[in-house]
Amino acid sequence: MKAVILAGGYGTRLAEETEMKPKPMVQIGSHPILWHILKHFSHFGIHDFYIALGYLGDEVKRYFLDRRRLAGSMTVDLSDGSIERVNPDRENWKVHLVETGIESMTGGRVLRLRPHLGDGTFLVTYGDGVADVNIDHLIAFHRRQGLIATVTAVRPPARFGGLDLDGHRVARFSEKPQAGGGWINGGFLVCEPAVFDYLKDDRSVFETDVLERLAERGQLAAYQHEGFWQCMDTLRDKRQLETMWKTGRAPWKLWE
Repeated sequence: MKAVILAGGYGTRLAEETEMKPKPMVQIGSHPILWHILKHFSHFGIHDFYIALGYLGDEVKRYFLDRRRLAGSMTVDLSDGSIERVNPDRENWKVHLVETGIESMTGGRVLRLRPHLGDGTFLVTYGDGVADVNIDHLIAFHRRQGLIATVTAVRPPARFGGLDLDGHRVARFSEKPQAGGGWINGGFLVCEPAVFDYLKDDRSVFETDVLERLAERGQLAAYQHEGFWQCMDTLRDKRQLETMWKTGRAPWKLWE
């Protein structure tokens, strides 16, 4: 199955990091968040990726070119210029880096990928969020529903500690409770080719032109994910993910 990663936005809410690079290239540990997302999908046997590029797309291309040339150790013989690669770090990925326009909206980017995606079921997610979603279970759930698309519904953690009060006493304190309200779109979507019927041009917005309209027609399923999910919208989010990774407490790291 093919996976689409939306990686073309400006990332203005993370301007401290995105002035010189696109948000998917912001690093968590020694790797960009895009690498973490691809590793997640690859863990479930998804190896064919279509990266929808826009803002500073050349930086994404440069990352993959450099990774191919510089991965692993090497021996350089300066006498004849020969290079011997030693234990190169190789991923079983095929990464299609597709320019989808600087100003294109999310739906427009998906629409531009239509010639590449064929007539099969495909995955879509955003290039700025990580989770421990079981992709096998997500796809199986989508198949059982028999609808045009499935969105992964999440309840993000609250930003502040939660208090349950009993009069003037605190009955329970939770440092990082889940938001008590409704579910939100956490990405990790499964789509049938019929979603293209709802897209017109670069100005199409996937969330409103596709997801809202599918919901109105009873054609959008929700896979309720109770586990970890975190987007990287702000510098605070980035630092939080960085801390999780460096301390070995990254719930999205399902691979060895």
